[in-house]
Amino acid sequence: MTEFTVIYEQATDGGWGAYAPDLPGLGVVGETVEEAETLIREGILIYLDELKADGKPAPKSTTRISTVKIPA
Repeated sequence: MTEFTVIYEQATDGGWGAYAPDLPGLGVVGETVEEAETLIREGILIYLDELKADGKPAPKSTTRISTVKIPA
């Protein structure tokens, strides 16, 4: 199984965007975070299928996420 980091961001209108930093150009927008999650999952599958059809390997995930705590 391959894993990719996905970033979810809430828009000012309440909708949600999602993108996978290791898959350049792939981004989606949904009305809810659940919709964005479904769309990004589908997008990742399509992205990887297109790479495979072009004879290119799937990229390795190199993005790392952490939370930084600072005093209030």
